[in-house]
Amino acid sequence: MARIYCPDTLVTGQSLTLPREASRHIQVLRLQPGQSITLFNGQGGEYAATIDAMGRQAVDVTVGSHDPVEREPTGHVHLAVCMPANERMDWLVEKATELGVQHITPLMGQRNVVRLSGERAEKRRAHWTAIAIGACEQSGRNRLPQIDAPIELGRWLGFQSREDSGLPVAHRVILSLANAAPEPSPARHQATRVLIGPEGGFSSDEEALAIEHGFKPHRMGTRVLRTETAAIAATLAFSDQLNLK
Repeated sequence: MARIYCPDTLVTGQSLTLPREASRHIQVLRLQPGQSITLFNGQGGEYAATIDAMGRQAVDVTVGSHDPVEREPTGHVHLAVCMPANERMDWLVEKATELGVQHITPLMGQRNVVRLSGERAEKRRAHWTAIAIGACEQSGRNRLPQIDAPIELGRWLGFQSREDSGLPVAHRVILSLANAAPEPSPARHQATRVLIGPEGGFSSDEEALAIEHGFKPHRMGTRVLRTETAAIAATLAFSDQLNLK
């Protein structure tokens, strides 16, 4: 059954005209009035629904019963990644969403090829959010990951320190460095923040700054991985957190 993301408030029994993107998705799938679909709005669970009418620009549905099913991990994984170029960041967002990552922060380090700011950064965030929505529709997730606008690495590290200051922080912070010794995996239900460098790696100053802000070295093997590969490898390394084992 087709799963469709609809950001609107959903109430059992209501008649609803779906937003443009959701309507377009149903039209692309060539669904017809009378057919059943599943709706979710990212606020928990999912709803059965029936297509009532299809116009050129919009689709009308009747919302059915709510199923409180959740497919989220017990732990929380936050990927902070120095953006790879071109479509590789798109791939990273899609696969991380499918695997259950709850938070993705695109970073810009000293050796980053890709640099975004202002309107361009917001457009890319909207683009990545659309990719995450598609991944949720495909994978069965009912909650979207948080995707931030791109930010400079140094600024982000400072923000994390202020957010964590004075709080009973339960999460582990891990820095992926090729020359670092492995650390034991964190226990389930903890939050893990993973920081991954660009293709050229972190500069020595960036490594020192990350460690100063609490990140601990973690080895991902003896080979040099692309940024997006390292992100998925790190996600799988914490698969206990994400209910993948």
